[in-house]
Amino acid sequence: MGRVNNNSNKGAFRMKPKNDHNDISACITGALQSYFRDLDGEQPSAIYDMVIKSVERPMIEVTLQQAGGNQTLAAEMLGINRNTLRKKITEYRLL
Repeated sequence: MGRVNNNSNKGAFRMKPKNDHNDISACITGALQSYFRDLDGEQPSAIYDMVIKSVERPMIEVTLQQAGGNQTLAAEMLGINRNTLRKKITEYRLL
């Protein structure tokens, strides 16, 4: 991950993909396909919340680790407000 060298996005971060495929998107697609396949006729519900919670917690955990525990830096890397990050840290009991 590197800083964008662009004055309009000062301080912004971007990911440099390893290849043309979006690995995260592919993982989520595969997981959702398995989820629907494994329902075995049951009606799904609250899929959006399930996916967001499944992705958000590890995203915050790994980003905090990469930021050395610095919440201000982690929030900047995530592109969210520091207070929003603190709320999510509390919500997921990451402290």
